[in-house]
Amino acid sequence: MTFKEFYSESISNPENFWKKQAQNIKWFSDPTTILSNNENGYPQWFADGELNACYLCLDKHIEDGFGDEIALIYDSPVTQQIKKFTYNEVKSEVAKLAGGLKSLGVQKGDTVIIYMPMISKAVFAMLACARIGAIHSVVFGGFAPAELATRIDDCKPKIIITASSGIEIDRLIAYKPFVDEAIELASHKPEHVIVFNRKLGARIPFKKYDIDYDALVYGSEEAACEVVKSTHPLYILYTSGTTGKPKGIVRDTGGYVTVLKNSMKQIYDVNPGDVFWAASDVGWVVGHSYIVYAPLLNRTTTIVFEGKPVRTPDASTFWRVINEHKVNVMFTAPTALRAIKKEDPNGDFIKKYDLSSLKLQFLAGERSDIASIDWYKSHINIPVIDHCWQTETGWPMLANMAGVELQPYKPGSAGKAVIGYNIQIFNESGEELGPNKEGFIVAKLPLPPGTLAGLWQNENRFKESYLTQYPGYYFTGDGGYQDEDGNVWVTGRVDDVINVAGHRLSTSEMEEVVSQHPEVAECAVIGIEDALKGQIPLGFVILKNNSEIEHFQLQHEIIQLVRNKIGAVAALKNIIVVDKLPKTRSGKTLRKLLRDIVDGKNYQIPSTIEDETSISHLIEVLENYKIGSFK
Repeated sequence: MTFKEFYSESISNPENFWKKQAQNIKWFSDPTTILSNNENGYPQWFADGELNACYLCLDKHIEDGFGDEIALIYDSPVTQQIKKFTYNEVKSEVAKLAGGLKSLGVQKGDTVIIYMPMISKAVFAMLACARIGAIHSVVFGGFAPAELATRIDDCKPKIIITASSGIEIDRLIAYKPFVDEAIELASHKPEHVIVFNRKLGARIPFKKYDIDYDALVYGSEEAACEVVKSTHPLYILYTSGTTGKPKGIVRDTGGYVTVLKNSMKQIYDVNPGDVFWAASDVGWVVGHSYIVYAPLLNRTTTIVFEGKPVRTPDASTFWRVINEHKVNVMFTAPTALRAIKKEDPNGDFIKKYDLSSLKLQFLAGERSDIASIDWYKSHINIPVIDHCWQTETGWPMLANMAGVELQPYKPGSAGKAVIGYNIQIFNESGEELGPNKEGFIVAKLPLPPGTLAGLWQNENRFKESYLTQYPGYYFTGDGGYQDEDGNVWVTGRVDDVINVAGHRLSTSEMEEVVSQHPEVAECAVIGIEDALKGQIPLGFVILKNNSEIEHFQLQHEIIQLVRNKIGAVAALKNIIVVDKLPKTRSGKTLRKLLRDIVDGKNYQIPSTIEDETSISHLIEVLENYKIGSFK
């Protein structure tokens, strides 16, 4: 079946299509109601089906005779450890931890916060919750206590599972004191904190609510898998909200495991027994979907990587992991490629490793610039596939479905709508736009299975955030356009479009051009306030290592490049060279923070920031350049 035929069936007859996809899952009780509405009138999938996600990730494979296959590889260059776990070994620890949770009073429907670094125990904790029907909420390790406290008060966990510390390249981050401070700040008080002692030297202040992880697992009986409804929440995952209060995205169980299992083959072309590496963190949606659940559902070895693309120990680490573990398909953020390209522009490290096992490279998390893709393909001659999705969707909205039919590569496009997503481009009035006209990206309801089931105990905010702007459609918050073949270009979040003297311009389009300059390793373009034109663009660039280009020459060449590619209307006249940009730990450039600083507005440094020193560096540079409010 061609991609076009496959996709068309998912849109024209979604119930029949997803009924067939659900047959690839082993249900305890097969669903007979495929598509229905919940009590709030929102679509839901497989409502009367019964299953258990942990069973499908572990027990089923053991029953099928694959218990001694490698399920998970923990690779930690920061601690110089590599450990491999079979399905039998993972199941044993997960089941005992689940038994320990039950002994502490955790029941089906209770919430458990997991606040851990990128270690195997984080995955085991997630699966242990799923095993007994508890709802896990993973909070990215390293979030400040105030952010953790907000999440404690929102989801009211009975238990928190944490570790003694995480490691950021060359420094320990003591997690336990963060947890204790968050509990002090929170109104809700969890009953216990389960602490895994990594024995790395971090301080572990003892509290009366503490339980030792190893002792709990050692002393517990293995718990069986609880039967849950398809609509039972598997997890809550918080994403940033415009009001400052995070939104708790709720994921169901049945729809989620159905799409994840099928997506491994259909989108990523990954088979059982392959090795799949999503170089992300379990604290983000990528980690939930494609480090933990999807690979294990598919009986595909997954890699839990505790490190960075550079400085652990250098820009060769990705290639070392691929070579050592024979990775077949990899998924990372474009910012990782840019970091590697900056450190190793000639690809010298790449030449030192056998990467013949790798057949596909996927990118997501932010816009993938063409220059980085071209750099990668010039050194590793395999398809590099950009695709796009959100915490809310849980799995790709736009992609090149490599396992169905690989489509021609169109530079800058995130691909076509994935099965089940009826993607359209609207103007502000809700009218559909024709090909190559930029507007707002929306998806017609019902969304396919596996997407958000709502916001945790906040139905009004759910509707206001996603459903009310265009009734009958899910509003993505992204702008973009679609060509006559169905390929979609995402131009950025709606607030990343600037208005220059009445002309609406995409900053991401300008970034695409700026990144093509041979001396530029990374860039960001924002719109800043201007008394005459309303807004004008401002470019920030990080130069490649050992670049000696003069600023005047660099600025002149970039301005000409933008004029030639976009036109004089772009009005990009100022380029600022920086050593680093403020980013989240998941690699996204904090463009709103950049705008607020340049415009002299009050700003808050988000808890997700990777390096707070990037702010002081930015302010110092702006003062030297005398730009914006720093004139």
